[in-house]
Amino acid sequence: MGEHNKEQGLKRELKTGQLTMIAMGCAIGTGLFLGSGLAIGLAGPSVIISYAVGAFIVLLLMGCLAEMTVAHPTSGAFGTIAEKYINPWAGFLVRYSYWVAQVFAIGVEVSAISIYMKYWFPNVPGVIWILLFAAILIYINAKSVNTFASLEYWLSMIKVVAIVLFILLGAYILFGGKHDPSIGPHNLVNDGGFMPFGPWGIWVAIFVSLFSFLGTEMVAITAGEAKEPDVAVPKALKATVFRLAVFYVLTMTIMLMIVPWKSAGVDKSPFVRVIEMIHIPGAAGIMNFIVLVAAISAMNSQLYASTRMMYSLSEGGYAPRFFKKVSKRGVPLRAFAVSTVGIALAAGVSAFLPGSSYSFMMGISMFGSIFTWFVIFVSHLFFRKRWEKNGGRKLPIRMIGFPYLTILGGLVLLSLMITTWFTPFRNMLEFGVPWLIFLSIGYIIWKKKNRHQSNSKENEDMSKKTS
Repeated sequence: MGEHNKEQGLKRELKTGQLTMIAMGCAIGTGLFLGSGLAIGLAGPSVIISYAVGAFIVLLLMGCLAEMTVAHPTSGAFGTIAEKYINPWAGFLVRYSYWVAQVFAIGVEVSAISIYMKYWFPNVPGVIWILLFAAILIYINAKSVNTFASLEYWLSMIKVVAIVLFILLGAYILFGGKHDPSIGPHNLVNDGGFMPFGPWGIWVAIFVSLFSFLGTEMVAITAGEAKEPDVAVPKALKATVFRLAVFYVLTMTIMLMIVPWKSAGVDKSPFVRVIEMIHIPGAAGIMNFIVLVAAISAMNSQLYASTRMMYSLSEGGYAPRFFKKVSKRGVPLRAFAVSTVGIALAAGVSAFLPGSSYSFMMGISMFGSIFTWFVIFVSHLFFRKRWEKNGGRKLPIRMIGFPYLTILGGLVLLSLMITTWFTPFRNMLEFGVPWLIFLSIGYIIWKKKNRHQSNSKENEDMSKKTS
């Protein structure tokens, strides 16, 4: 039974434009609007290089993923592919790791929402905003995939337009407005030079830049509900990577020319800081609204991704069949319900660690995502050889530079994961390594249980035949 038929409960309704905007929506979230402040604090102006390297890694990843997704357009995406081309254990690990990453990422975005709302309501506890916005998005996601996709399309459009306007406004301030001696390219080399923390600062900031790009892989998950995967998936992936690379590198460069890098932080968005500096009445409030929309949009996409991954786990027999049930409108409501636990976690962390909830949630959410990306590179090495050996059809998109660029992408990600132990994000490994051990034990138990059930069924069938 092929992947196309396997997930028959989901409806193929998503168009190319919607796929692109869903991926953009997931990726253009707090990683750019709020996390960029964290990255700037780690690398200084050389964070521009960090984001460029991050974009290159994502470009390699998307090349591998596009090829495999066109061959296997399912909502299980890279989990199904890892299971098929590496082994079932790899599929089990990557599905659950990605699911938990998205669940925690929902917590990251909702933590950021509570920070943004302080701009207007400084005395209201953040947990109130977490619960309020969570309730709204839960209602929207529970309706239908088209309701979700339409909302995501317009939320993402607001963000894209805002970033384009920010780039144009920044360019005008730098080159066309009244000359301000505190603004200009010299800000890229002030306060310790372009690389105040050396190559190590650039390397650590690559980690944060990758968090900003997380979500581009959403196209692979939405492929299970795409109308024409062969056409839609490659188009959406190319458009997403190109736009993200341009947006991130350009906005970082402009931002650092206008705002001295030491002014960046995560108490508010660096974008809001830029607008505050140019003294346009009401503009800072509008920008804060836009970054709030960015967080809502990313959270919306992550709810979708985590739901579809849990549905895929249930479909593959790795999670209770209970989560496989789909509503009349094509939404796996039970898988959706269990995927909202990140919101509860974020509410708890926000209440007990109000000053560091964002960076804490980011650290633990990153492991599953980076691990998933690493497995995608490994899967591609196995996939290409077997696809060609088995005489698979000629695919409309192929990763260039195989196997060298695939290996390079995997090695860079593995190195980043290992070196986080020596950075402020060591909680990623403190969570991630025990998580993989826990999952592996769970897989062994699941496999033994399945084997026992299969043997019992075989024995039962044999006794029926002989009687």
